[in-house]
Amino acid sequence: MKGLTRLDRYLIKQFLGTFIFSILLIISVSVVFDINEKIDDFMKPEVSLHSIIFDYYLNFIPYYANLFSPLFVFISVIFFTSRLADKSEIIAMLSTGMSFKRLMVPYMISAAVIALLTFLLNSFVIPPGNATRIEFQNRYIKNKRVEYAESVQLEVKKGIFAFFGSYSDAMRTGYQFSLEEFKNKQLVSRLTAERIEYDSLYNWRVYNYRIRHFGRYKETVESGSSLDTIIEVRPADFLVAEDDVQTMTTPGLQSHISRQKERGVGNVKLFEIELHKRYAAIFSAFILTIIGASLSSRKVKGGMGINIAIGLGLSFAYILFLTIAGTFAVSGALSPFMAAWVPNFVFIIIAIYLYKKAPR
Repeated sequence: MKGLTRLDRYLIKQFLGTFIFSILLIISVSVVFDINEKIDDFMKPEVSLHSIIFDYYLNFIPYYANLFSPLFVFISVIFFTSRLADKSEIIAMLSTGMSFKRLMVPYMISAAVIALLTFLLNSFVIPPGNATRIEFQNRYIKNKRVEYAESVQLEVKKGIFAFFGSYSDAMRTGYQFSLEEFKNKQLVSRLTAERIEYDSLYNWRVYNYRIRHFGRYKETVESGSSLDTIIEVRPADFLVAEDDVQTMTTPGLQSHISRQKERGVGNVKLFEIELHKRYAAIFSAFILTIIGASLSSRKVKGGMGINIAIGLGLSFAYILFLTIAGTFAVSGALSPFMAAWVPNFVFIIIAIYLYKKAPR
């Protein structure tokens, strides 16, 4: 780290070392509790040890470590800075003429490393692992797949609208299907079918179908018992489970949101909230670092225990804000952007206040 002083390197080492240690500690405890909760499912004869380790826990650990990394940052800063303050090391640093602003440089560098790594993992590395983990859960623990839908309406492409009265993914079959094509807001054709079956990659077969073509002066009708056709829609476009947001990379998430909005598919707020959360997490690492350092850099009566208690209280408050805001966004009372960023906006105010109160 060229350009950094020995003190900078010392603080970065303390920060990152405590961060890694706290993640290992908390995740180890989480794994033990998770095993205890799911032991009956793991003991089923069809569940292999290889699947438990490599399909589930090898993806469980990075997902939850990354999910709570901003809070691990906060707790780590509180812990190691309180320890430094308790040993009067912070006082010694500031007494040499170093400003608190300069003291924050290695903190910000460490936060930047963690924020960048967290974003890259969350955006590109962890989602494929989540797909494997969730598939394991659906198969052996609790199936949360969405396998049935009713009254599905979506725009297949510009001017073409599909409607399913119902669709069963287990049977790969839909009922009371219709496909309507409009040109210049005029209906030009309508296909109706009693039943439709999905084959693969936009290949569908309709049964007992009827196609009406509406010409300017004449209407024609054709019908038959079955017909193979290409319809640019897949069951995955409307059979969406809550866990599906975890399996998408950030570019995939952006593409999915855009495509679903164009097609007019139901509610994509869960996907929008997840997308905004990934970007908000970058800034939360810096905000929580400033709060943690400002709060715990002063030596207090009662030792570092007071700072840690306050830090844990603020951590729970952050999680609470995030959870409540997400609930309001799903219900439509709050925009997905605000749901992801409200905790940051609130904690920025706290960060500014504590930074001004920090020892100089």
